[in-house]
Amino acid sequence: MTPGRPPARPGTAPEPDPTADQATKDAMSNATTVSPAHSASTASTLITNIASLVTNDPSLGDKSPLGLVQDAAVVIEGDRVVWTGDQSKAPATDNRVDAGGRAVLPGFVDSHSHLVFAGDRTQEFNARMSGRPYSAGGIRTTVAATRAASDGELEANVTRYLAEALRQGTTTFETKSGYGLTVEDEARALRIAAAHTDEVTYLGAHIVAPEFAEDPAGYVALVTGEMLDACAPHARWIDVFCEKGAFDGDQARAILTAGKAKGLHPRVHANQLSYGPGVQLAVELDAASADHCTHLTDADVDALASGRTVATLLPGAEFSTRAAWPDARRLLDAGATVALSTDCNPGSSFTSSVPFCIALAVRDMGMTPDEAVWSATAGGAAALRRDDVGRLTPGAYADLTLLDAPSHVHLAYRPGVPLVGGVWRRGVRVV
Repeated sequence: MTPGRPPARPGTAPEPDPTADQATKDAMSNATTVSPAHSASTASTLITNIASLVTNDPSLGDKSPLGLVQDAAVVIEGDRVVWTGDQSKAPATDNRVDAGGRAVLPGFVDSHSHLVFAGDRTQEFNARMSGRPYSAGGIRTTVAATRAASDGELEANVTRYLAEALRQGTTTFETKSGYGLTVEDEARALRIAAAHTDEVTYLGAHIVAPEFAEDPAGYVALVTGEMLDACAPHARWIDVFCEKGAFDGDQARAILTAGKAKGLHPRVHANQLSYGPGVQLAVELDAASADHCTHLTDADVDALASGRTVATLLPGAEFSTRAAWPDARRLLDAGATVALSTDCNPGSSFTSSVPFCIALAVRDMGMTPDEAVWSATAGGAAALRRDDVGRLTPGAYADLTLLDAPSHVHLAYRPGVPLVGGVWRRGVRVV
């Protein structure tokens, strides 16, 4: 699938972490540093001596979907990539960075996260690991803590987790509301998120708010009315948790249709806990992604393979809930476009590490290392309908991850090892 081409909507990079460990600093000690103050500069920088470069352009290198180029180089000018290829053919530039025979790939595109929250659910996780199954009701614990938190506390959490993700190579990130469930709390969550990324999703339909436990129809009316009016100006996307214990197919359709009328494009939490209508609804409404996709019928798989909707798989959730793994192999073999994302949230997947999710996908979901890396970069871009991220070809944003390894395969080959040795975002080295 070729990602759509909406107007570019770059986010704002978190400031570099001043407490970054010495090993990371040492790994980049020979690199030319471009300060944030010069991010708009037209000075050109050559990153050379790249052992293995993932471009995600199948016309390059080995002609695979990764477009893998050996002994490669990349030229950055301002915030964009302007040249990619064999290092022996690289043009002259103003600055030069020696990659030291290591691998470079596009910055990870994390297309599903829930970062605007407060509180901690350690006790719930501990109990679940002792045998209690996960259910959607656990969200209410975070709702109470989030409502009680100040704006400053919520923003501090957002910036903390975004910086944490950036250090692990994530340069594009989507995040959602969904832990306020009142007009005021949902709107403030989106305002806070929008200060840090343009990939913001309105998820008032996460669960039915506690105050409406006996009146779910009333809550749907709120989500599609006053709450939507307050939230739409701050978001690009609308999402719904279409699941038993949350919203059924008819409710989800009403919510997503109302969002589309306000200019928000659909995404769907679909088929996570059980078989249901979520995937079919996502494809019907041309949602950018159907997220989770754990329980799929043959008809669901066929629908995803025949439409534009990306199947976004979230292995951190299965790891943290001991649930059945999504069958990525089944989706890929059918021709569906697959993305990998963290689902970073305090209840069911409290990880911000895309490399961890890549390792899980290879080990437990039937993906090859190449497929997992593509899905965490170009696949994530497709799930956001972006073609300016998730690849390293001329015209794309200069979002690069440098690994302390000679190949991207090491992300699965050496699970749990902090392999990210450098990150450039919009042409600026931030790690």
